[in-house]
Amino acid sequence: MAGKIHRSPGDSLAGLVRDGMSIAVGGFGLCGIPEQLIVALRDSGVRDLTIVSNNAGVDDWGLGLLLKTKQIRKMVSSYVGENAEFERQFMSGELEVEFNPQGTLAERMRAGGAGIAAFYVRTGVGTLVAKGKPTAEFDGETFVLERGIRTDLSLVKAWKADPSGNLVYRRTARNFNPPAATCGRVTIAEVEEIVPLGTLDPDSIHTPGIFVDRIVQTRSEKRIEQRTTRTGAAPA
Repeated sequence: MAGKIHRSPGDSLAGLVRDGMSIAVGGFGLCGIPEQLIVALRDSGVRDLTIVSNNAGVDDWGLGLLLKTKQIRKMVSSYVGENAEFERQFMSGELEVEFNPQGTLAERMRAGGAGIAAFYVRTGVGTLVAKGKPTAEFDGETFVLERGIRTDLSLVKAWKADPSGNLVYRRTARNFNPPAATCGRVTIAEVEEIVPLGTLDPDSIHTPGIFVDRIVQTRSEKRIEQRTTRTGAAPA
């Protein structure tokens, strides 16, 4: 179990990354992203990556760092509206994009981790999302077939971990991280705190350690993606 703990993000990626691989990345916006693992992935120099993630970060943080260096060949995503470089590469044909409804993407990742090869869903029927996909009728309704997602590697961000890899996410950081953690053939967890074995309440563990191969403790920057403020009312 102690062998799961690595001293740095770069060390945790050692021997696992290669050109052309597929990687699932947890997080929503900048919340719950494995930020230092993404930096280490950029620094590794691997290219032609297929990234499965709800979104693509922003221009100067998160997966936006990999877009800037053109290390991503394809994005499998739901929402990408915060990244101007993503838009530029997509519109110019430099980046392949597979759009998914958000719930469908989450379920594709969950299904892949659960060993489910494919499932039927109503979302997307009659739209471009369903183009070229098989459909079937159930109870008088049309459903489209979606494939479960399995990736070569998963990178997730958790609040706490123990040495065996059991993970606890904090509040809204528990978004795409649980399904991302299970759909990778190898999973690395970037965590804020590593606690002794037996400290975590078994009923509070979100991802069991059986799914986690490596752990690295980092200091989170916790950037704010969008800051909205308003001017207070003038005093009477």
